[in-house]
Amino acid sequence: MGDDTLHIHITNDPTYMENGYTVYLRQGGPCWIIDPGLPPQAKQIIRHVRQHELAPAVIVLTHAHPDHIGGIDEVRDAIGSIPVYLAKEEWAALTDPMENLSGLIGPGLVTRVHDPVDLPSGGEIELDGSRWRILDTSGHSPGGRTLYCAELKIAFVGDALFAGSVGRVDFHNSNGPNLMRNLRDNLMTLPDDTRVLSGHGPETTIGRERRTNPFVLHGI
Repeated sequence: MGDDTLHIHITNDPTYMENGYTVYLRQGGPCWIIDPGLPPQAKQIIRHVRQHELAPAVIVLTHAHPDHIGGIDEVRDAIGSIPVYLAKEEWAALTDPMENLSGLIGPGLVTRVHDPVDLPSGGEIELDGSRWRILDTSGHSPGGRTLYCAELKIAFVGDALFAGSVGRVDFHNSNGPNLMRNLRDNLMTLPDDTRVLSGHGPETTIGRERRTNPFVLHGI
């Protein structure tokens, strides 16, 4: 592993303030691009990758809502068609505006990704020697995933869990009981000092959310 510090570069869009992450363990090393969202995120991600001479390995999607996939094509056009990892339950959302929800509010957003790679619950993926478990945190969306590294004590949770809140479950393909079960079984079982990096809002920890998050304490 490059070193024991994960470098995390965060981008946002002005409408949804979605957190897109570029993460890597050393300058000039491989990186993941997590949830590249709506403009101007792609340009900011590309600039950061080039400034730090990073080698993008994969785009990892915690889920496929439009604010999390809006920058995929622009990023791949600039740096090459690197693999896109997404739970197979949401592959259709990459090319179907009704499945990714963008068709409910406008003409819809589709990507040119036609060969996604599955993120199977219980599996692992690797970044520069670090091992990341793939946790099922579906419920906000049908294939929501968390990427968790025990050694680095970090979890990228998408829109499953926020500081003081949880993801919406009023969409046509959401499932509130499933989200609460996954939060209880797959996130709240992690160590208290695990850093939680969400799809929106500030960083938090598992311990803080276990003690204070009203949805974790009382349900949706």
